[in-house]
Amino acid sequence: MARALLSVSDKSGIVEFAKGLESLGYEIVSTGGTLRVLKESGVSAVDISGVTKFPECFEGRVKTLNPFVHGGILHRRDKESHLKQASELGVEAIDLVCVNLYPFKETIEKTDDFEEIIENIDIGGPAMVRSAAKNFNDVVIVTDPNDYETVLKALREEKNTLDLRRSLMIKAFEHTAAYDSMIANYMNRRFNEGFGQKQFIVGSKVFDTRYGENPHQKGALYEFDDFYSENFKAIKGEASFNNLTDISGAVKIASAFGDENAVCIVKHGNPCGFAIRGTLLDAYTEALKCDPVSAFGGVVAINGRVDGELAKKLNEIFLEVVVAGSFSPEAVEIFSAKKRIKLFEYGSERLPRFKDKYDFKHIGEGFVYQDADMVKDEEIVNAQLKTKRSANEREMKDLEIAYKVAALTKSNCVVYVKNGAMVAVGMGMTSRVDAARCALKKAEEVGLDVTGAAMASEAFFPFRDSIDAAAAAGIKSIIEPGGSIRDDEVIEAANEHGIALYFTGVRHFLH
Repeated sequence: MARALLSVSDKSGIVEFAKGLESLGYEIVSTGGTLRVLKESGVSAVDISGVTKFPECFEGRVKTLNPFVHGGILHRRDKESHLKQASELGVEAIDLVCVNLYPFKETIEKTDDFEEIIENIDIGGPAMVRSAAKNFNDVVIVTDPNDYETVLKALREEKNTLDLRRSLMIKAFEHTAAYDSMIANYMNRRFNEGFGQKQFIVGSKVFDTRYGENPHQKGALYEFDDFYSENFKAIKGEASFNNLTDISGAVKIASAFGDENAVCIVKHGNPCGFAIRGTLLDAYTEALKCDPVSAFGGVVAINGRVDGELAKKLNEIFLEVVVAGSFSPEAVEIFSAKKRIKLFEYGSERLPRFKDKYDFKHIGEGFVYQDADMVKDEEIVNAQLKTKRSANEREMKDLEIAYKVAALTKSNCVVYVKNGAMVAVGMGMTSRVDAARCALKKAEEVGLDVTGAAMASEAFFPFRDSIDAAAAAGIKSIIEPGGSIRDDEVIEAANEHGIALYFTGVRHFLH
C-alpha cells in the first residue's frame, strides 16, 4: 500500500486531498492539528508517532525528525542496497509528502513577541520538504494547495510522471528557499538594521512578458506579497516589460497626492505631463499641455475612475497605456475601438500608493540595496524660508507638486508647476542648469507661459545660474534641499529677483 504523509499549516483543501488519496488506496499519515482535522472529517489517518515509534516531544518541537520518517522518504527505490537496508531497519516507504510551513510571515505581522516568533520557525516541515524534493525520482512532494487537484488527477490517470515530480520538486525548493529567506531577512531587520551579510530578494512570478526591454531579452513580472495578482487587472491588452516600469513610475507620481484628482503622463520612465484639477478630465487636459508630442504613445496614470467622457478625451491621441483606479463599462466600450491601447486597473477608487520599504538596483555582477525613498509631507510643511519674500497659498501648493514630481524624476531634474499643472520639466541631465534651461525652452516651444510658476529641484543648486535663469523666465517661488557650499549665493540671487526660496534639507536623487 502506498503511503502519504500530510502535515500542513495552511489546511485549505487538505481534507478533500486526503480523501482523494484514500480513494486511490493511500494510507494517510499525519501530525498534530492536521491529524485532528482529518480525523474529524472522517479520514482514517495514522498518527506520526505510530511511524516514528516515538512520541511528539518538547512541546511539539520534535515530531517528524526521525529516521523512520526521513528514511521512508529518502531511500532510493532503484537501489537494491537501499531497499535491503530499509527492510532490515523496518523503514516503510513514504511515497507522497504534502507539507506547507508554519505561518512565520503572519506571525511577524501580528506580534513583536520574539519568543512567539521563534516558535513559529518551522524545522521539521522544511526538512521533510527537502527530503522529498531531493528524492523526487521516487516521491511526490506537494507544497501548494493549488496543486492538490493536479496531483490527484495525475494519480488517477496513472500519469505520475518524472516531469510532474520534477516540477513539484522545483516548487518545493522555491518554497523552502523563500521561507528561509524571509526568516533571515527578518532577523537582519530586527538586529542588523536590515543590512546583514546576506540580502535575499524573493518574488513570485505573476506572468511572463513577451520579452524584456528589447525583443532579444526574456522578461517576467514578479511580485511581493501577492500585490499584482490581487490588485492589478488587465482590462485590455497585455503588459510588456517596458509598460510595467512606466506604469510603476506614473502611478507613484499620480498617487502621491492622496485623493486629489491627479493625472500623470510618462514616457520612457519620465513624466512629461502632470496636473491636479477639480475633475480628472480637466486634470488630463492640463497635463497633456506640458508636452503633447512626448505624450503620444505614452503611459497615463489616472488617480481615480475613468468614465465615458474622460475615455473619449484620452482616445483623441494614441496612448500605449492607461492605468487607473478603475474604468466604467462605458469607458471600456469606448476604448474597444482602439486596437493598440492597453488598459489596466487596480480595482480601487484611487491608485495605490506603493509601500515598499526597501529599494535595490542591479549593477554589474551584483546589486545595491537601500531604504526606499519617499517624500514626507512634513518636508514641505517644515521647509525653511530663506528669503524675504514668502510664497502665497497657491504657490505653496505648486511647490508641493513640483517637489514631489521632482523626487520621482531622473536626476538631474528641474520641475516647473503653475496653477496645479506641470508646465516644464528637464530631467536626466548631467548639468542642473542645463536641465532648467532645456525645460524652459520646451515650454516656450509648446507655447506655455511659465511666468509666476513654482520651481523644484531634487537636489541643491550648486550655483546661482539656475536661479538667474528662473528669474528671467518669471519664476516666483523655488523649493530645493539646500546644502551647497554656495547656498548663500543662491539665497542672495533669489532675494535680488524677489523669489521665495525654501530649503527642505532632504535630497531626493533618482539615478
